[in-house]
Amino acid sequence: MKKLESKVVLVTGASKGIGAEIAKSMAKEGAKVIVNYKTDKTGAEKVVSSIEQVEGKAIAVRADITKKKDVETLFAASQEAFGEITTLINNAGVYKFEPVEAITEELFQEHFSTNVLGAFLVVQEALKSFSSGGSIINISSIATVKPTPMTALYSATKGALDAATQVLAQELGAKNIRVNAVLPGPTQTEGNQMSEDVKTYVETNTPLGRIGITADVAGVAVFLASDEASFISGQKIGVSGGF
Repeated sequence: MKKLESKVVLVTGASKGIGAEIAKSMAKEGAKVIVNYKTDKTGAEKVVSSIEQVEGKAIAVRADITKKKDVETLFAASQEAFGEITTLINNAGVYKFEPVEAITEELFQEHFSTNVLGAFLVVQEALKSFSSGGSIINISSIATVKPTPMTALYSATKGALDAATQVLAQELGAKNIRVNAVLPGPTQTEGNQMSEDVKTYVETNTPLGRIGITADVAGVAVFLASDEASFISGQKIGVSGGF
């Protein structure tokens, strides 16, 4: 029996990168998957197609998670397709690494709107679906525990998400809702193409000697979504090779 056959999983920002890999990995273990996207319809449909090609079940749903009405529409579509969700993966996020003097009001608002407000709006709506408990997995970043120049804004948003993770684990535990965070280290994705200098720096400073891949993160997310993790909540799990 596959680990997630009874699960319905919503992955935000799943048209590419870590989110896409999580969606495909969840489906591989038997979950029905909602692939959320904001603008990349083609990418989201490719993820759904790859899932369906191996007889998995998935749909793509457009929604801007910073808008409450969009979030409501997202969950309505999920409910219609697969019933109540059991697992929420808060993956959607933005990042732009700049020195502190280059951070504008617009950049600040964009980061906190997507990375923090969006996560809160999705959690609020998910709670209506978790009639028998559920699992929330927030995709954070190792940047919250490893200070790195030019990531002050991004790290601040992910630090907020880490704090919310631990508070919500306390707040929602009585409802049998588990809340955990996954903290990827530097990971090679379509949107994060590292220069050779950066690759060398990361590899040199990572005890396991390599850059992360999306499957590293997806494997941990699958575990946290499964019943094998039924007594794990309020945790921040680094997936960084020790970086």
